[in-house]
Amino acid sequence: MYHHRLVISYKGTSYFGWQDLGASEQKPTVQASIHQALKIICKYQSCTISAASRTDAGVHAQGQVVKITIAIDIESEKLLRGMNSLLPDDIRILQCAPCAAEFNSNKDSKSKEYRYYFCTDPIYNPVLNDIVTHVPCNGNASAAESIDIELMQRACKLFIGQHDFYSFARRDANIRSTYRTIFTCEILRAPPSIFDNEVFYLKIVGNGFLKQMVRYIAGALFALGRNQLSLSSISEALVDHKEEKISSRAKSHGLHLIQICY
Repeated sequence: MYHHRLVISYKGTSYFGWQDLGASEQKPTVQASIHQALKIICKYQSCTISAASRTDAGVHAQGQVVKITIAIDIESEKLLRGMNSLLPDDIRILQCAPCAAEFNSNKDSKSKEYRYYFCTDPIYNPVLNDIVTHVPCNGNASAAESIDIELMQRACKLFIGQHDFYSFARRDANIRSTYRTIFTCEILRAPPSIFDNEVFYLKIVGNGFLKQMVRYIAGALFALGRNQLSLSSISEALVDHKEEKISSRAKSHGLHLIQICY
Protein backbone atom coordinates (compact mmCIF):
# COMPACT_ATOMS: atom_id res chain seq x y z
CA MET A 1 0.00 0.00 0.00
CA TYR A 2 1.11 3.59 -0.68
CA HIS A 3 0.52 6.53 1.66
CA HIS A 4 0.18 10.24 0.90
CA ARG A 5 -0.41 13.31 3.02
CA LEU A 6 -2.78 15.88 1.51
CA VAL A 7 -3.58 19.47 2.42
CA ILE A 8 -7.11 20.28 1.32
CA SER A 9 -9.19 23.42 0.99
CA TYR A 10 -12.97 23.34 0.69
CA LYS A 11 -16.04 25.49 0.97
CA GLY A 12 -18.39 23.56 3.22
CA THR A 13 -21.66 25.24 2.23
CA SER A 14 -22.95 22.38 0.09
CA TYR A 15 -21.76 19.55 2.35
CA PHE A 16 -23.04 17.81 5.47
CA GLY A 17 -19.60 18.06 7.05
CA TRP A 18 -16.36 16.21 6.43
CA GLN A 19 -17.19 12.64 7.46
CA ASP A 20 -18.70 10.14 5.05
CA LEU A 21 -22.16 9.23 6.35
CA GLY A 22 -22.27 5.83 4.65
CA ALA A 23 -24.36 4.39 1.87
CA SER A 24 -27.58 4.65 3.89
CA GLU A 25 -27.29 8.46 4.06
CA GLN A 26 -27.72 10.10 0.68
CA LYS A 27 -26.12 13.36 1.74
CA PRO A 28 -22.98 14.87 0.22
CA THR A 29 -19.85 15.09 2.39
CA VAL A 30 -16.32 16.26 1.63
CA GLN A 31 -14.82 12.87 2.47
CA ALA A 32 -17.24 11.05 0.17
CA SER A 33 -16.39 13.40 -2.72
CA ILE A 34 -12.66 12.82 -2.25
CA HIS A 35 -13.18 9.06 -1.87
CA GLN A 36 -15.10 8.94 -5.15
CA ALA A 37 -12.28 10.74 -6.99
CA LEU A 38 -9.71 8.39 -5.45
CA LYS A 39 -11.67 5.28 -6.45
CA ILE A 40 -11.68 6.41 -10.08
CA ILE A 41 -7.93 7.07 -10.05
CA CYS A 42 -7.25 3.76 -8.29
CA LYS A 43 -9.54 1.85 -10.65
CA TYR A 44 -11.78 0.95 -7.70
CA GLN A 45 -9.03 -0.81 -5.79
CA SER A 46 -8.82 -0.39 -2.00
CA CYS A 47 -8.28 3.17 -0.71
CA THR A 48 -8.79 4.78 2.70
CA ILE A 49 -8.97 8.38 3.92
CA SER A 50 -8.43 9.77 7.43
CA ALA A 51 -8.59 13.46 8.31
CA ALA A 52 -7.12 15.56 11.11
CA SER A 53 -10.45 17.28 11.80
CA ARG A 54 -14.06 16.24 11.25
CA THR A 55 -15.57 19.59 10.38
CA ASP A 56 -19.33 20.06 10.76
CA ALA A 57 -21.89 20.76 8.06
CA GLY A 58 -21.32 24.18 6.53
CA VAL A 59 -17.82 24.62 8.00
CA HIS A 60 -14.99 25.57 5.63
CA ALA A 61 -11.30 24.64 5.52
CA GLN A 62 -8.18 26.21 4.11
CA GLY A 63 -5.76 23.67 5.57
CA GLN A 64 -7.42 20.35 6.32
CA VAL A 65 -4.79 17.59 6.52
CA VAL A 66 -5.63 14.10 5.29
CA LYS A 67 -3.77 10.81 5.01
CA ILE A 68 -4.78 8.58 2.12
CA THR A 69 -3.74 4.96 1.60
CA ILE A 70 -4.03 3.53 -1.89
CA ALA A 71 -3.10 0.30 -3.65
CA ILE A 72 -1.37 1.81 -6.68
CA ASP A 73 2.02 3.50 -7.03
CA ILE A 74 1.51 7.01 -8.43
CA GLU A 75 3.61 10.17 -8.21
CA SER A 76 2.26 12.72 -5.74
CA GLU A 77 2.12 15.53 -8.30
CA LYS A 78 0.23 13.36 -10.75
CA LEU A 79 -2.15 12.26 -7.98
CA LEU A 80 -2.79 15.91 -7.05
CA ARG A 81 -3.58 16.89 -10.63
CA GLY A 82 -5.75 13.84 -11.18
CA MET A 83 -7.83 14.38 -8.07
CA ASN A 84 -8.36 18.08 -8.76
CA SER A 85 -9.56 17.25 -12.27
CA LEU A 86 -12.26 15.00 -10.77
CA LEU A 87 -13.29 16.98 -7.68
CA PRO A 88 -16.07 19.59 -7.65
CA ASP A 89 -15.03 23.24 -7.82
CA ASP A 90 -15.53 23.80 -4.08
CA ILE A 91 -12.90 21.20 -3.07
CA ARG A 92 -9.21 21.46 -3.98
CA ILE A 93 -6.09 19.49 -3.11
CA LEU A 94 -3.42 22.11 -2.34
CA GLN A 95 -0.52 19.81 -1.49
CA CYS A 96 0.25 16.12 -1.90
CA ALA A 97 3.37 14.30 -0.69
CA PRO A 98 4.34 10.74 0.29
CA CYS A 99 4.18 9.97 4.00
CA ALA A 100 5.04 7.12 6.36
CA ALA A 101 2.54 4.36 7.00
CA GLU A 102 2.66 5.32 10.69
CA PHE A 103 1.58 8.93 10.10
CA ASN A 104 -1.70 9.75 11.86
CA SER A 105 -3.19 13.01 10.64
CA ASN A 106 -5.13 13.58 13.86
CA LYS A 107 -3.01 12.17 16.70
CA ASP A 108 0.30 13.47 15.32
CA SER A 109 -0.87 17.09 15.13
CA LYS A 110 0.69 19.60 17.55
CA SER A 111 -1.83 22.40 17.07
CA LYS A 112 -4.89 23.38 15.07
CA GLU A 113 -5.98 26.88 14.14
CA TYR A 114 -9.58 27.89 13.55
CA ARG A 115 -11.01 31.28 12.73
CA TYR A 116 -14.60 32.38 13.16
CA TYR A 117 -15.45 35.28 10.83
CA PHE A 118 -18.27 37.66 11.71
CA CYS A 119 -19.68 41.06 10.73
CA THR A 120 -21.43 43.44 13.13
CA ASP A 121 -22.68 46.02 10.61
CA PRO A 122 -26.46 46.68 10.73
CA ILE A 123 -26.72 45.56 7.09
CA TYR A 124 -24.13 43.42 5.40
CA ASN A 125 -23.46 42.24 1.89
CA PRO A 126 -25.39 39.01 1.17
CA VAL A 127 -22.44 37.77 -0.89
CA LEU A 128 -20.76 37.07 2.46
CA ASN A 129 -23.65 35.12 3.94
CA ASP A 130 -22.19 31.63 3.62
CA ILE A 131 -18.65 32.41 4.82
CA VAL A 132 -19.16 35.23 7.37
CA THR A 133 -21.77 35.24 10.14
CA HIS A 134 -23.86 38.38 10.65
CA VAL A 135 -23.85 39.29 14.35
CA PRO A 136 -25.62 42.64 14.86
CA CYS A 137 -26.05 43.85 18.44
CA ASN A 138 -29.23 42.41 19.98
CA GLY A 139 -30.21 41.17 16.54
CA ASN A 140 -31.05 44.66 15.26
CA ALA A 141 -28.10 47.03 15.58
CA SER A 142 -28.14 50.66 14.56
CA ALA A 143 -25.14 52.63 13.42
CA ALA A 144 -24.78 54.02 16.97
CA GLU A 145 -25.17 50.66 18.68
CA SER A 146 -22.77 47.80 18.12
CA ILE A 147 -21.57 44.64 19.79
CA ASP A 148 -18.87 45.23 22.44
CA ILE A 149 -15.73 43.95 20.70
CA GLU A 150 -13.43 45.24 23.45
CA LEU A 151 -15.28 43.23 26.11
CA MET A 152 -15.15 40.14 23.89
CA GLN A 153 -11.38 40.60 23.50
CA ARG A 154 -11.01 40.66 27.30
CA ALA A 155 -13.03 37.45 27.56
CA CYS A 156 -10.79 35.68 25.04
CA LYS A 157 -7.99 35.68 27.61
CA LEU A 158 -10.12 33.49 29.89
CA PHE A 159 -9.87 30.60 27.42
CA ILE A 160 -6.06 30.62 27.14
CA GLY A 161 -4.32 27.75 28.93
CA GLN A 162 -5.52 24.29 29.88
CA HIS A 163 -9.20 24.15 30.82
CA ASP A 164 -12.08 21.72 31.06
CA PHE A 165 -14.25 22.59 28.04
CA TYR A 166 -17.08 20.22 28.97
CA SER A 167 -19.52 23.17 29.09
CA PHE A 168 -18.38 24.45 25.70
CA ALA A 169 -18.84 21.34 23.58
CA ARG A 170 -21.38 18.92 22.24
CA ARG A 171 -21.56 15.69 24.22
CA ASP A 172 -19.44 12.85 22.80
CA ALA A 173 -19.36 9.50 24.57
CA ASN A 174 -16.16 8.56 22.69
CA ILE A 175 -14.11 11.36 24.27
CA ARG A 176 -12.17 10.35 27.38
CA SER A 177 -11.13 13.83 28.49
CA THR A 178 -12.72 17.23 27.93
CA TYR A 179 -9.53 19.08 28.89
CA ARG A 180 -7.86 20.99 26.07
CA THR A 181 -5.05 23.57 25.94
CA ILE A 182 -5.58 26.83 24.10
CA PHE A 183 -2.42 28.65 22.98
CA THR A 184 -4.00 31.67 21.28
CA CYS A 185 -7.46 33.21 21.57
CA GLU A 186 -8.07 36.71 20.27
CA ILE A 187 -10.40 38.79 18.13
CA LEU A 188 -8.84 40.59 15.18
CA ARG A 189 -10.09 42.86 12.45
CA ALA A 190 -9.94 41.30 8.99
CA PRO A 191 -8.23 43.27 6.20
CA PRO A 192 -10.56 45.64 4.33
CA SER A 193 -12.54 43.92 1.58
CA ILE A 194 -14.33 45.04 -1.54
CA PHE A 195 -17.69 44.24 0.08
CA ASP A 196 -17.91 47.46 2.16
CA ASN A 197 -18.36 45.63 5.46
CA GLU A 198 -16.13 45.56 8.51
CA VAL A 199 -15.33 41.95 9.30
CA PHE A 200 -13.78 40.59 12.48
CA TYR A 201 -12.63 37.10 13.33
CA LEU A 202 -12.00 35.01 16.40
CA LYS A 203 -8.61 33.35 16.06
CA ILE A 204 -8.17 30.31 18.26
CA VAL A 205 -5.23 27.91 18.30
CA GLY A 206 -5.12 24.83 20.50
CA ASN A 207 -3.75 21.33 20.86
CA GLY A 208 -7.16 19.96 19.95
CA PHE A 209 -10.87 20.77 19.99
CA LEU A 210 -14.02 19.01 21.12
CA LYS A 211 -17.16 18.73 18.97
CA GLN A 212 -18.50 22.20 18.17
CA MET A 213 -16.19 23.69 20.82
CA VAL A 214 -15.17 26.73 18.76
CA ARG A 215 -18.80 27.44 17.87
CA TYR A 216 -19.85 27.36 21.54
CA ILE A 217 -16.96 29.64 22.49
CA ALA A 218 -17.90 32.06 19.71
CA GLY A 219 -21.57 31.91 20.79
CA ALA A 220 -20.62 32.78 24.37
CA LEU A 221 -18.48 35.70 23.18
CA PHE A 222 -21.34 37.03 21.03
CA ALA A 223 -23.75 36.80 23.99
CA LEU A 224 -21.21 38.64 26.15
CA GLY A 225 -20.78 41.36 23.52
CA ARG A 226 -24.56 41.85 23.50
CA ASN A 227 -24.66 42.18 27.31
CA GLN A 228 -26.58 38.90 27.58
CA LEU A 229 -23.79 37.19 29.52
CA SER A 230 -21.14 38.17 32.06
CA LEU A 231 -17.42 37.51 32.25
CA SER A 232 -17.99 35.64 35.51
CA SER A 233 -20.45 33.29 33.77
CA ILE A 234 -17.77 32.30 31.27
CA SER A 235 -15.18 31.82 34.02
CA GLU A 236 -17.57 29.60 36.00
CA ALA A 237 -18.40 27.50 32.93
CA LEU A 238 -14.70 26.71 32.51
CA VAL A 239 -14.67 25.23 36.00
CA ASP A 240 -18.10 23.66 36.45
CA HIS A 241 -19.68 20.93 34.33
CA LYS A 242 -22.82 22.65 33.11
CA GLU A 243 -25.35 20.48 31.31
CA GLU A 244 -27.23 23.56 30.22
CA LYS A 245 -25.17 25.73 27.92
CA ILE A 246 -24.59 29.35 28.93
CA SER A 247 -25.31 30.42 25.34
CA SER A 248 -26.32 29.01 21.99
CA ARG A 249 -23.58 27.88 19.61
CA ALA A 250 -22.61 30.17 16.75
CA LYS A 251 -23.73 29.25 13.25
CA SER A 252 -21.49 26.90 11.31
CA HIS A 253 -20.84 28.97 8.18
CA GLY A 254 -18.54 31.50 9.89
CA LEU A 255 -16.10 28.79 10.98
CA HIS A 256 -12.94 28.08 8.99
CA LEU A 257 -10.22 25.49 9.69
CA ILE A 258 -7.07 27.43 8.82
CA GLN A 259 -4.08 25.18 9.43
CA ILE A 260 -2.80 22.14 11.30
CA CYS A 261 0.79 22.01 12.51
CA TYR A 262 2.90 18.89 13.09
